Amino acid sequence: MTIELTKLPSGLRIITDHVPTVDSVALGVWADVGTRDEDMAHNGVAHMVEHMMFKGTIRRTAARIAEEVEDVGGNINAWTSREMTSYHIHLLKEDMPLAVDILADVLQHSTMPEDEIERERHVILQEIGMTLDTPDELVFDHYQETAYPGQTLGAPILGTSDIIKKMKKDTLHHYVREFYTPARLVLAAAGNIKHGEFTALAEKMFSSLPADRGNKQKPAQYRGGENRMEKDLEQSHVVLGFQGVKRGDDAYFAVILFSVLFGGGMSSRLFQEIREKRGLVYSIFSHHAAFADDGQFMIYAGTGPDDIPKMMPVLCDEIKKVMDGVTEDELKRAKAQMRAGLLMAQESMMSRANQIAKNLIYFNKTLDLREKLRKIEAVTVSDIRALTDRIFSGAPTLAALGPLEKLESFDALKKRLAA
Repeated sequence: MTIELTKLPSGLRIITDHVPTVDSVALGVWADVGTRDEDMAHNGVAHMVEHMMFKGTIRRTAARIAEEVEDVGGNINAWTSREMTSYHIHLLKEDMPLAVDILADVLQHSTMPEDEIERERHVILQEIGMTLDTPDELVFDHYQETAYPGQTLGAPILGTSDIIKKMKKDTLHHYVREFYTPARLVLAAAGNIKHGEFTALAEKMFSSLPADRGNKQKPAQYRGGENRMEKDLEQSHVVLGFQGVKRGDDAYFAVILFSVLFGGGMSSRLFQEIREKRGLVYSIFSHHAAFADDGQFMIYAGTGPDDIPKMMPVLCDEIKKVMDGVTEDELKRAKAQMRAGLLMAQESMMSRANQIAKNLIYFNKTLDLREKLRKIEAVTVSDIRALTDRIFSGAPTLAALGPLEKLESFDALKKRLAA
């Protein structure tokens, strides 16, 4: 692995992962900005900006942007999260200059025509409607909103229908000027690429980015509590969670490993005890979401409404059991799963580009694969024990959606966890 990093005078960081044995390059711009950087009155603007960046520039129409990439057999896409936005292209190595040109064009010269805004507004409203019809996704939005009430860290990434219907062009452009500044952007590439050539192109083409405004995120304030929504569904969807750890915390790799062994696969404790042995759920897993200054450890279960009264006590028992400790074999298995996942991801150029960009934004350094593997291997059973004490001793958050008549009260759940 050959990772090289250059920081331009503007503050734009350029990072490459040279893989000479492939014929392609995956590259993109990763922006250290997302839903969390909005204000509540304009919730959804980050995601709408991501959509609108591809809808035409001074030089290209929306159709032309797509055609130029697909004319050479490449693909182009983007995504928005609570703290990051990405625009990326994967294509053959000889077409890399075209990709840099297109990325520079859409990031700096998007015109966002009114007719395109209206069309995309309708598309996003359909996307919101689709989420409302997908309860196993919607329940996580409800969870986040309950964990961080009144904060954009808890707001839905897509925004709300009422706000999107009123979103104006000036709001979109203002957001770009405020947050799409060189210091918050990383241009990353992985594949058969020469760092010097890539950097020279970037310095030439990314010369019209707005000046840094010094915007700072508001600190996360975890509250917790419960959110119940009765809905006529076949299944009940439940997320039980606790305050986790932030990125950069000493326990960061321990919590990822713990999530794997507790609810990350078919051999995990939750899957084996609650699905395999008892048949109380179709789906159950744990997940840790780390943010810049906080984190959430969540357990999701999808179950029949008649099984909730049996499932919740077992889930609470498993939480209390795991606080007594995990075995060396469990931890070894979790490490093997993580190691395999990281190594297999190296076979995807887009995954490699995504990882080096995220590492640079999240940790402000080039955290390479070897260093990650060392940190994973260094986690001990004692580290997991300390972590579970830290997580499960805190205040819980509960989000539930579906038929919930038989779901015990939040106070009863808290007493069960404390017993």
